[in-house]
Order: sequence, then structure tokens, then C-alpha cells
Amino acid sequence: MTNIRDFAAAKAARRPLVVVTAYDASTAQLLADSPVDCLLVGDSAMMVIHGERDTLGATTELMALHTRAVARGAPHKFIVADLPFLAARKGVNHALDSAAQLLRAGAHAVKIEGIRGQADIIHHLVESGIPVMGHLGLTPQSVHALGGYIVQGRDSAAAAQMREDAAALVTAGAFALVLECVPATLAREITAALPIPTIGIGAGPGCDGQVLVLHDLLGLNPEFKPRFVRRFADGASLVQTGVAKFAAAVRAGKFPSAKESF
Repeated sequence: MTNIRDFAAAKAARRPLVVVTAYDASTAQLLADSPVDCLLVGDSAMMVIHGERDTLGATTELMALHTRAVARGAPHKFIVADLPFLAARKGVNHALDSAAQLLRAGAHAVKIEGIRGQADIIHHLVESGIPVMGHLGLTPQSVHALGGYIVQGRDSAAAAQMREDAAALVTAGAFALVLECVPATLAREITAALPIPTIGIGAGPGCDGQVLVLHDLLGLNPEFKPRFVRRFADGASLVQTGVAKFAAAVRAGKFPSAKESF
């Protein structure tokens, strides 16, 4: 995948999109030749990499740092970077400057959470040549307003509002939409109604694609067990075993060997 037109083509062809969240050059390099369509540089780096309790501490400068690292590791992948907390709420000029900084760092598009109160800003970014991916449902930047990390759109009023917000994102010019922690039936309905592809995370199998954090799908954090994550590898055990073997070799005087010395 090389540009936003490929997203529309994938939806038209009913080819599921595969998106993985990455934060640094070394992991991005591992993904560079993988069958993944798109790399998302998420502000979830605050939690996964920096150990924070939420994403609110992310700044445009920090997101640019992570984006530049991912772009160096996977220079031929399509990269989307999160516009951090409040970056789209401080006016058009601030949003433009923030988005431009992320694109200069190597992103091909930015992701913006929500639509209400910022539809005009999203439209202006798109009209300015900055592709925008939308994000509805559980929007982590609004975790306090939502009352926690809980499924969104469960009742009829909330579901109707999400359908309206999704349509508004299309009108504003978004090329794709992330649906996070949304009932599977609602996500399927929104997906069928939209001309742009949806990418689900905790939104069931009816979306046009799926996204997971690399660390989650590799099982690098055994304590993190949300319902929507499946571990496709036992990464934690692999790392722990490798480090234990290294420590044992050092203490037994078997590392380094003569061949590993100068």
C-alpha cells in the first residue's frame, strides 16, 4: 500500500486491511517486508513505551520523534501518525502546524479522534493536502469524558450519534475510519453504509480491516489481556528465555567465546 487510494481500492475489492501500531525503528524494520498494509504510529506509545496510564501526555514533538523512527525503519510502508491530545482543538493554524510536523517526520496521513466540534478543521486539513483518518467509538484522548475505557455505542441514541459522526467524517474528507470498542453489529452497519474503509479494534469482524498494537499481538505484555486482543506469538517467553540463556552463558564463562572476541 502506497497511498490513500489503495485504501478505497481494498474496500472495493473486499480485501481486508491489515494495520499494525509501531513506535520505533527496530520494530518497524521487522515490519518493513511484512504483509502489513499500514503502520500506525499511535499516541498509545505513551502507555506501551513510556509506561503512562493514558495517552494524554503525548505532544506533537514526541509523536514526530516516534514517527521519524518508524519511517526510518520502514521507509516504504504507508504510515499514519496520531495527532495528539488537543492538537486539533487549538484552531486551524495549530492543527495545520502539528499535522505538517508529523508529515515532515515521515507520516503520509494523520489520525484524529472524534468529529464533533472539529469537522471544519478536519475539512481544512484535507483541503490543505493532509490526508486524515478518522477515529470513533472509544477515543482514548477522551477517556475521562467517557468515564473510562468502555465500549461505546451500546444504546440506540449513542449508536445513532456514531452513525451521524461517521457520515460527517466522510463529508469532511476522511479517507478511512478507525472504530474502537464498538458493538460488532453497529460496526458492521457503519462499515456497510460508508464509502470509505473502516478499521476495527474491538469492533468485531465486520470492519474492512483490523489494527492491533505490535506488542499486544506478539504477547510482549502478559499482564495486558483485553478481550479484543489475540496473541499470535508468545513474545514475553521468547524474550525471557533468551535473556536467561545469555545470563547463564556469561556466568558459566561460555560467553564470549574465542570466536566472539577480538
